[in-house]
Amino acid sequence: MSEFSLKQPSLKRSQATPRLAELADHDAFIQRHNGPGTDDVNAMLNALDMPSMATLIDKTVPSDIRLARELDVEEPRSEAEALEYLAGLARQNRVARNFIGQGYYGTHMPAVIQRNVLENPGWYTAYTPYQPEISQGRLEGLLNFQQMVMDLTGMELANASLLDEATAAAEAMALCKRANKKNKSNAFFVADDVFPQTLDVLKTRAEFFGFELIIAPAEAIAEHDVFGALLQYPGNGGEVRDLKPLLSAAAERGTMTSVATDLLSLVLLKEPGALGADIVVGNSQRFGVPMGFGGPHAAFFATTDKLKRSIPGRIIGVSKDSRGQTALRMAMQTREQHIRREKATSNICTAQALLANIAGFYAVYHGADGLRKIARRVHRLTTILARGLTQAGVTLAHDSFFDTLRLTGVDTGSIHGRAMNADANLRHFLNDAKGDNGDIGISLDETSTAQDVTLLWDILLGDEHGLSVAALDDTIAASDDSGIPAACQRESDFLTHPTFTRYRSETEMLRYLKRLENKDLSLTHAMIPLGSCTMKLNATSEMIPVSWPAFSNLHPFAPRDQVTGYQQMIDELAAFLVEITGYDHISMQPNSGAQGEYAGLLAIRRYQAAQGQAHRDVCLIPSSAHGTNPASAAMLGMKVVVTECDVDGNVDLDDLTAKAEQYSERLAAVMITYPSTHGVFETHVRAVCDVIHLHGGQVYVDGANMNAQVGLSRPGDFGGDVSHLNLHKTFCIPHGGGGPGMGPIGVKAHLAPFVANHCVTPIDGVEPSSTAVAAAAFGSASILPISWAYIKMMGARGLREATELAILNANYIAKRLEDHFPILYRGANGTVAHECIIDVRPLKSASGISEEDVAKRLMDYGFHAPTMSFPVPGTLMIEPTESESRYEIDRFCDAMIAIRDEIGRVENGEWPLENNPLVNAPHTMADVADAEWAHPYSRELAAFPTEAVKAGKYWPAVNRVDNVSGDRQLICSCPSIDEYRD
Repeated sequence: MSEFSLKQPSLKRSQATPRLAELADHDAFIQRHNGPGTDDVNAMLNALDMPSMATLIDKTVPSDIRLARELDVEEPRSEAEALEYLAGLARQNRVARNFIGQGYYGTHMPAVIQRNVLENPGWYTAYTPYQPEISQGRLEGLLNFQQMVMDLTGMELANASLLDEATAAAEAMALCKRANKKNKSNAFFVADDVFPQTLDVLKTRAEFFGFELIIAPAEAIAEHDVFGALLQYPGNGGEVRDLKPLLSAAAERGTMTSVATDLLSLVLLKEPGALGADIVVGNSQRFGVPMGFGGPHAAFFATTDKLKRSIPGRIIGVSKDSRGQTALRMAMQTREQHIRREKATSNICTAQALLANIAGFYAVYHGADGLRKIARRVHRLTTILARGLTQAGVTLAHDSFFDTLRLTGVDTGSIHGRAMNADANLRHFLNDAKGDNGDIGISLDETSTAQDVTLLWDILLGDEHGLSVAALDDTIAASDDSGIPAACQRESDFLTHPTFTRYRSETEMLRYLKRLENKDLSLTHAMIPLGSCTMKLNATSEMIPVSWPAFSNLHPFAPRDQVTGYQQMIDELAAFLVEITGYDHISMQPNSGAQGEYAGLLAIRRYQAAQGQAHRDVCLIPSSAHGTNPASAAMLGMKVVVTECDVDGNVDLDDLTAKAEQYSERLAAVMITYPSTHGVFETHVRAVCDVIHLHGGQVYVDGANMNAQVGLSRPGDFGGDVSHLNLHKTFCIPHGGGGPGMGPIGVKAHLAPFVANHCVTPIDGVEPSSTAVAAAAFGSASILPISWAYIKMMGARGLREATELAILNANYIAKRLEDHFPILYRGANGTVAHECIIDVRPLKSASGISEEDVAKRLMDYGFHAPTMSFPVPGTLMIEPTESESRYEIDRFCDAMIAIRDEIGRVENGEWPLENNPLVNAPHTMADVADAEWAHPYSRELAAFPTEAVKAGKYWPAVNRVDNVSGDRQLICSCPSIDEYRD
């Protein structure tokens, strides 16, 4: 047997035949999710000199916050039982023919993309590409996305996606304010035909930025003195208007302009860049991504070149590696707004990478010709529908359109009745000012057919209309009839880069996707030991329902009687989370952790205003906090006051108390992370909460480290008023290479009425005046079944055991590494929580080797780096999660110990600082294949440092990437055609 073979325990026949109940499979998933088995647990406890798991937990988690009972969550279900139950809920949903539109449309995800990207753990389990050498595949996919957006919008720069269109529009408003040096107004213009859900989010953001929103017809843009403006193109009711004169008039008044648009329409419409827009935003959902009851979908954000230093989110840029070869990276990483902390104007720190990649691949697969065919077909069907309606005497609100019609003066009651009978969803525009029963809206999409047009005529006109799709099609073709005005028709080409012209056959596309996947390191290769990022198993059985049509094909604004199964699943998940957290209510709307922070602080501010305490605006934040914490507070108009940490990394209670007293009259909240960002259960967390409450403030407990609490303690019990939960961490939604995520918030009862509501889908029990934080009422709802299934299959005991194992694994790593690297922080009894921080600074002083060198060298050993230089510069924060086996943890520790020995060889002069395996890491196949080898260490040590690596080598795609060069010359589009020729 190979030395890497795991010895299996011998099986002993039971002395008695087991009973039927003992043969049940209910616990099987717990054993599959949790990495260490019983023997592994005992071995690790022995290494820690702990007699039992209970002893370890007693020494780690303060007794005064311990949950004295098992969670009230039902017994675990087997994978088959959970999926069967969920399938039953799915059957309660009704997927009608949707003609609602309003930013969400039917689409066909190419099967080659669904199977090889959406459903492929090589894509969905990867981490954010902060380490570019092992992320070249998804970086290229995101570069494609940026190029696609730039081409279609006609803009010079695009980022690698934002959360949703409404969030992107809010970011555009903020960018207009900070970038407009000409106009000092505090007012922002919003065209009255912007999507209502977008306006809802704009209202939220504007309220606490102190902006006045002026909502008026687009034609009135030049009548107002405003710093910025947002127009919709095409409009909410489908109208396609020539924006060029409007944008020109705004520019003359010193107004910066943003345009919210639809990518498929831009295949046929003149691009906003050619019309004079400064910023273009929108949603790429209809490029192959299912509606999913609201998300996740990749929003896009494009600007002129002059705004490149201010654009929110991430930009993928082109740089060079140490061999001079083209290499991709996240450009200007520190430009992410949250790193500016309390000076931030945005807390965006995430993207929708997986969905952006899917949208980009959709464009790669179809190319410009394929997109034209889809867009022309959608527009032709809409034109046929429109001409048939006008021929029958129906009045259209607008003469121009791309895919959406607004019918006015119709009997909406009768029409909606016929639509219900035909299992079709239309949109209803309310016309309260006119005193009638409103207008009907109809949107067609990629999935629409000629039969749908006939069905719509039947619904709108009755089945005696006598209209023929074929006859009208002939007439329209002969007259070159179009709903797009001549001035608005696109003339420029797009997607001319070879990437968008080469992969037409499925064979070629399949190989392209596989080539990119092979460049990336994901959880399919190895443990990803990132502190505070909880890269745990995303079980296949949890992922399966995401692709079920009964979940993925639902429109977020579908009638509620069509989504009863979905609503029940969401309600059950919320009930699970209420029990797990100790809060009273869960709001599912925030679709990222940072947005959850914003939503939680928003609830606090709205509650305090309702109590006549709107003057409370001071937020205390420990110096060790995540950068998004102060950024989120700043976005809500709060004054951030930093409190200090003591020498052990804990919140300095004396300093916190003094500042709470100093700002007592203005104190709004404190934001703490628990366990702390330093990886420790602080013993005085109750005292911290008591101090804040004593001075009238609220306690926000950041849920980033909830993975160390589930089943052991509950933030709602020890003083928390609100927490966000990273479902993409603790509750198994995968990271997807940098998104999607979900950040729902748990709140105490007094805050529940003040969480985000939604203008299109009102939420019961929430103040009607509360505006939204996301475009859809339940955020990225299509990934909620993942967390539901995880909790359902783990049950109370499984959830608790997972937490205990996460703590055990982290302490085992700290024990194995403590003789080689200093462990920076420990709890009162010498243990760590679910993560530990090793200090590289002394080694750097002695040898010159940095934490970055260690991170890059780990790639040669087949591992992703731990979190670098956060929360303490010059350190590495390691988190193994409960899903990693002792074998994998030992493999990682062996790699770290071997790297420490390599650092020693630099320290003692055996290897020069400028030429050793660490500073030259990572080593690529090209390095090993070089005819010349000018290094004082062997090729084998460079690329195959251990036997484990030899057994399964992962090759970094490029050598160390030059970050400075990439920022100095920002290139965020696909490499030139000349490079392809070369």
